[in-house]
Amino acid sequence: METEIKQQIRTFLAKYFKDYDLQDDEDIFSLGFVTSLFAMQIVLFVEQQMGVTLANEELLLDNFRTINAMTSLIMAKNVPTT
Repeated sequence: METEIKQQIRTFLAKYFKDYDLQDDEDIFSLGFVTSLFAMQIVLFVEQQMGVTLANEELLLDNFRTINAMTSLIMAKNVPTT
């Protein structure tokens, strides 16, 4: 599941980072790729395409800095509770 999530995120981001080979642990904010509008697009992508609902307290920059961070957030939201 983790590999599939990373691939979906990579595919989404590749539309915006055309000729850049983004690595899973690279900070997309420090690279200068992300504007405030694009940050909102990433949040919408995670919610709509990945099927999770994010609480306000989860809308932290650190949860969206890297492909790894987004993957961890999505996987944590998809863990069934017992």
